[in-house]
Amino acid sequence: MTQFNKFLALAALVLTGAVAFSCPALADTLPHNWQLGLQEPVTPVAQRIQDFHTTLLYIITVITVFVTLLMFYVFIRFNKRSNPKPSTTTHNVALEIAWTVIPVLILIAIVVPSMKLLYYGDRTAEPEMTLKVTGYQWNWGYEYPDNDNVNFLSYLVAEEDIDPAKNQVRLLSTDNPVVLPIDTNIQVLVTAADVLHAWAVPAFGVKTDAVPGRINETWVRITKPGVYYGQCSEICGKDHGFMPIEVHAVTKEEFQEWLETAKEKFSSNTSFDAPVNYALLDTSK
Repeated sequence: MTQFNKFLALAALVLTGAVAFSCPALADTLPHNWQLGLQEPVTPVAQRIQDFHTTLLYIITVITVFVTLLMFYVFIRFNKRSNPKPSTTTHNVALEIAWTVIPVLILIAIVVPSMKLLYYGDRTAEPEMTLKVTGYQWNWGYEYPDNDNVNFLSYLVAEEDIDPAKNQVRLLSTDNPVVLPIDTNIQVLVTAADVLHAWAVPAFGVKTDAVPGRINETWVRITKPGVYYGQCSEICGKDHGFMPIEVHAVTKEEFQEWLETAKEKFSSNTSFDAPVNYALLDTSK
């Protein structure tokens, strides 16, 4: 590789890093070619995750630049030609204290907001509605306990059945998408009927394990209408890659209209018989 080619490769690397750092979200609800960064956040949890991610980028960048400059300084200052008679110093109290205390302070600066974020995303104190999610091999079941227990199963739309006129997306669209109202604190209860699954929607900042016999809880408050996608994020068998999640976020008025239609459409459905112990859900925490 010539010097010029090396320079071009280095320039491309620096430009890519600069774009990734300055534009943390170039995508909307779908992945795109050459996409960098996280999806656009549409919940308070997702926004905090992205802000924390940006903070970590600053910390990582400062550490990387400092270590790189320090290495170059050592190469230049202490090579055999510049320093033919090496020092025999074996201890430096101030330096040893510094390289112990500084990393500890960096870790504290990371762990404190990290723990706050974990607790913030755990649950909402005053949910306005509840969505129960049940993972199966290999589809999702949804229930609306606060809305006459409307419930349905959601399956992947097969590739040969994709209808572009309906804006359906290969491997992401479902036959029965979830419909949720915006500007509403929604308690999401996640469980499974057979094996481990994980309900994950990147734009919501949600990735919650679905465990048979247990309920895990999270919450969302969607701030923007739209169609948001996710997938099962826990390897659950041969069709793990074919368990998409499609969520339609609509206004509260549109949600009520959808509920009336859903009650009629899914009126023959019965509640899912998932092995869930509701006593495990301690809302007092």
